[in-house]
Amino acid sequence: MTTTLTINGAEHVIDAPEDTPLLWVLRDELGQTGTKFGCGVAACGACTVHVDGEAVRSCQVALADVWGQVTTIEGLGTPDAPHALQAAWLRHQVAQCGYCQSGQIMQAAALLAEIPAPSDADIDQAMAGNLCRCGTYGRIRAAIHDAAAELQEAAL
Repeated sequence: MTTTLTINGAEHVIDAPEDTPLLWVLRDELGQTGTKFGCGVAACGACTVHVDGEAVRSCQVALADVWGQVTTIEGLGTPDAPHALQAAWLRHQVAQCGYCQSGQIMQAAALLAEIPAPSDADIDQAMAGNLCRCGTYGRIRAAIHDAAAELQEAAL
């Protein structure tokens, strides 16, 4: 199957079977390895990307089922202008092993797009499906609050 996807603002022509998981298209076909393979059954969140702004587990979205523009961690910010969440992650030293962090950040970005000033309960609910084997959940929550405040201040 040949299809055209818009990923991080650029169009890509993909020639792969329609049941190929989006994760493998991103990693193997396009070399965008920021999106990680974790469990393969959508239970850990390491492969989280956005499709039309919605956080999805790319290991479980087939190529034929992609319904809109895809944003990965590589498209969230740039080295010169990181997204507020990426900058907050660094300030709060969230990552230890770092493996889950791109998925964590993408899930948090979807949360902040929906709820600009989330409560602890909002954060806990939105982030519940993203696992961190290092247990940096307190730092993750603090970084999300910090990024939310920065984004709200920038909007004023």
